[in-house]
Amino acid sequence: MSDKFELVKEYLIDMGIPIISEDPAEELVVISDEDNGVKDLVIDCEEPILVLEQVIMQVPEQPGDLFKRLLQMNRELVHGAFVLDEEARLVLFRDTLQLENLDRNELEASIQALGLALVEFSSDLMSYVKR
Repeated sequence: MSDKFELVKEYLIDMGIPIISEDPAEELVVISDEDNGVKDLVIDCEEPILVLEQVIMQVPEQPGDLFKRLLQMNRELVHGAFVLDEEARLVLFRDTLQLENLDRNELEASIQALGLALVEFSSDLMSYVKR
């Protein structure tokens, strides 16, 4: 277990964000802060980067202009991006940070960016689920 993994956990504890589960061997934690839109956010220490990833929704069978809209939304995000998984079945929020000089404010800003993105775009995203 690396010092960086322990530092990430320490930052999360300092921020008051509950760690739902962790896998020390893989150096990843799962957090939830549902009041701020964060549910099962995976934070993975993959030297030299920290990967933050949360499932947002399934891609509907008839996505229409969803992919175009995701790109437009990405332009407005402060941190991270809406992305697709390898099979293009899931929309995820994903952000990466450098582990070497990671600080608490940077990690907190990335997590808050997810919450802000969901507040700003949740009705837009939900309109695709209802199709």
